[in-house]
Amino acid sequence: MYTQEMLEAIKIVEQTRERRLKETFPRLKPEEKENLLRSYHPDYKPDATRVVKVGPNKGDKFTHEHADLLESRSMLDPDTFSLDNIDFDVDVLVIGGGGAGTSAALLAHEAGAKVMIATKLRHGDANTMMAEGGIQAADKENDSPAIHYLDVMGGGGFFNIPELVAALVLDAPLCIQWLESLGCMFSKFPDGTMHTIHGGGTSRKRMHFAHDYSGAEIMRTLRDEARNRGIPVIEFSPAVELIIDEYGQCAGAVLYNLETEQFLVVRAKTVIIATGGSGRLHIGGFPTTNHYGATADGIVMAYRAGAKLIYLDATQFHPTGVAFPEQIVGQLVTEKVRGLGAQLVNAEGEQFIYPLETRDAVSSAIIRECKERKKGITTPSGMQGVWLDSPMIDIIHGKGTIERELPAMFRQYKRFNINMAEQPILVYPTLHYQNGGILINDKAETSIPNLYVAGEASGGVHGRNRLMGNSLLDIIVFGRRAGMNAAERAKSVKLGRLTLDHVKRYHEELRKEGLGQKVAPILLPDYRGKISG
Repeated sequence: MYTQEMLEAIKIVEQTRERRLKETFPRLKPEEKENLLRSYHPDYKPDATRVVKVGPNKGDKFTHEHADLLESRSMLDPDTFSLDNIDFDVDVLVIGGGGAGTSAALLAHEAGAKVMIATKLRHGDANTMMAEGGIQAADKENDSPAIHYLDVMGGGGFFNIPELVAALVLDAPLCIQWLESLGCMFSKFPDGTMHTIHGGGTSRKRMHFAHDYSGAEIMRTLRDEARNRGIPVIEFSPAVELIIDEYGQCAGAVLYNLETEQFLVVRAKTVIIATGGSGRLHIGGFPTTNHYGATADGIVMAYRAGAKLIYLDATQFHPTGVAFPEQIVGQLVTEKVRGLGAQLVNAEGEQFIYPLETRDAVSSAIIRECKERKKGITTPSGMQGVWLDSPMIDIIHGKGTIERELPAMFRQYKRFNINMAEQPILVYPTLHYQNGGILINDKAETSIPNLYVAGEASGGVHGRNRLMGNSLLDIIVFGRRAGMNAAERAKSVKLGRLTLDHVKRYHEELRKEGLGQKVAPILLPDYRGKISG
């Protein structure tokens, strides 16, 4: 429930609403956007990154949080840990049970491979489940993959790897058809045509969605299909180290059962990393939209094995995370709210940014409004935010639109006695997405033979900033490609003796640099406060 001071502040928003309904805030010019990012985006803070001292990217700058993980030692002692007893022997091991991993498993299974999913928490406990806004695909008459391609490249600051973007946009229409064929229920008009809306940085309405349950609906569909096909899933068993054979090929992984605290050895002809992102590292001290297990495990394991990383100095902060009430600070307020017409306004009731600029620009503008211009609204806990004028949606599209199109969010706020159809909501940037990751090609292959990566753990497709709706697309496109290619590769793989020699070499590199005091992957974040006294 809003405080009396906040209710008074809302009156200022209401006073300017009629005028703002008729005005369109101008878009940023390229030089204005560049200046805004360099001045206010957290990535550009002088102390946001540091040089990594070991591994394939030695000398590159990554965020402190990522660098700390990469300079940590394994939880396994490679000199004493035995790989002699094989617990599972498969063609394709998928590490991660979110949208990318499950898509990969389905396609590998279709290709006839013996496949297994190993996942940290329950099957489906992933950022996929938490995605709200939608999935992009250029499948309407006024659109094309070529236009989608240009939007993606522009949104990523033209740092994207072109062949990855081409794969993303060309596969997109097929992926929508595939999901629908599996039973995914997208929002549609009465004639069966799919609803599509704009997202930030899109030049066409190509955002397909299922109200504001888009990710949950996609994950439900994929998980049900995997269960129906009998694909084995080992839950509560994250991978903690890759296995590399004597010929330098990826040959499986060591799992750690969180319940029994036992290690499990999986031999696999091919391995797919689909471990997701790193929001729970709380880069820059920001809250996050990410699920509890998003701790960058796949990046750590692949890096130790020799895989190159890319753009780990580029973090996506979603501009509209919950700033009030405190119980849900950092949770996602989907871009769809702005896509439906809600404007961002400051304490004076004025717009300060075009609502559908790219996420990096909108985040930077909100930070500027609060930190420099001092036009934010302060919550009882001292947090700053700006208003997202959600009541405009019902005014523009008719009463009941918010409750119909954003049912999950509407109920979320109602739990705290806030009616977002009648009152604006308070937002501030929140850590949302790992733009960079493990470098792959358009087959989802890494430089390590037999090792594939799909989804948020990979890097290159989104450049330095992802557009809304391309993450759900990414997990399907590259999940499918990883599954198909890994299954095909597995048909001809001959594995040698299993080793952890790469871990020995990495530990020696750490020792020479005086590093390795910490252990990674961390598996789960530690929120326990220090006890004083």
